[in-house]
Amino acid sequence: GSLPLTPLRVVTILGMVSVQVALVCVWRLVAMVRRGTVFSHAAFRYVDVMIGAIVAASLVWFAVTVLNAPGQRADPGVTVIMGGVGVAILGVALMVLVLRMLLAQAVARDVEAAQMQAELDEVI
Repeated sequence: GSLPLTPLRVVTILGMVSVQVALVCVWRLVAMVRRGTVFSHAAFRYVDVMIGAIVAASLVWFAVTVLNAPGQRADPGVTVIMGGVGVAILGVALMVLVLRMLLAQAVARDVEAAQMQAELDEVI
């Protein structure tokens, strides 16, 4: 028979989907690095989706923590640890955000360098 969709099951499915989305984005970005096309605006789409997926994963994790908390009254340590993991996941999202800013600077410099090269070519 079919399994009933309990809140925990829905949350687990959402979590797995968001992790897979993030992994696909990482894979696409690695492919772009190999081709040398990562310093382009197309890369931002994947980075943005990845940040969204990681934030979604952390929200899903917090939801699990909240759903799990009533059962952990005897041992609040588990809830604290799970909360810490949720914060850690958000920390990863922040790191990706910082890397996105660095990528934005690199793309801007790449564009500037290309423009300067074009101007130099005109002069020569």
